[in-house]
Amino acid sequence: MTDERYSRLAAEHLPSDVARRWTALLRPCVRLRRAVDGEPAVATLGGNPQLPAGIGRPEWPGHGPLSFIASVRCDELPREGLAEQFPQDGTLLFFSFDGRTDSDAFVSADDPDTWVGAQVLYVPENTPVFATPAPAHLEPFPRVDLTGETEQSAPDLWLPQTRRALLGDGREWPDHPRETPAELRPFLRAFGRLRTRTGHQIGGHAIPVQGPVEYEIAHGELGGTHAWGDQAHDQEAERWVLLAQFDSDSDAKMEWGDVGTLYWLVRPEDLAAHRFGQVRLTVQC
Repeated sequence: MTDERYSRLAAEHLPSDVARRWTALLRPCVRLRRAVDGEPAVATLGGNPQLPAGIGRPEWPGHGPLSFIASVRCDELPREGLAEQFPQDGTLLFFSFDGRTDSDAFVSADDPDTWVGAQVLYVPENTPVFATPAPAHLEPFPRVDLTGETEQSAPDLWLPQTRRALLGDGREWPDHPRETPAELRPFLRAFGRLRTRTGHQIGGHAIPVQGPVEYEIAHGELGGTHAWGDQAHDQEAERWVLLAQFDSDSDAKMEWGDVGTLYWLVRPEDLAAHRFGQVRLTVQC
């Protein structure tokens, strides 16, 4: 991987022992952007999905059909940007209920009754598929082809593993920036300047709009019974990894809330077993 921006950041701004702990958390990812000038398309936003015979468009019973968000061709992605558990071939199809057929319904990571409103389907390689038009009352999003490039990704600063790496075991970030350890301040400023774009992404660490998305998923999985940041909540958050994030996109006429982002997360063991029914969605604006 040629992109090592976060490794360089740590080497320039952190004490060597802290830099080693933090860089051990970095993960490769595939960043997606609009394909131009004949660049290979590895994924698409919008359009109509290609589904196997007998598989209808996913629905949220009582609320309506899910909108087709994106397709990802697994064998076209740069492999060096993916976790080993990620499928080596086949296609991932992402669907989500976006409120256009029922403005009062929305998917919440905290409410298991709504989880059916976001689904990921895996279509194995060489499966015959057919174009599946959208229902007449649900206009498809304009199709946008995306190309992919491998980059480094870094964990959110508030995640438990990040706190341990930067602050040491058992320590929390101080309530006021003035109380931040002096040796970390240049790194935190540089990190904030470097990570300013959310965008579309496969794998790696999520780039949240407002706080760790892993905590939101963990909170829902634990039934809301644990306070944010307690030990059980931290442990559950560490079990989840990003499958994909899709940002609001003007070309595809996609806008999630107030120009927000959709985040699909999965446990690595479910990813390895292709249990995509266990994927969870959270939305941040």
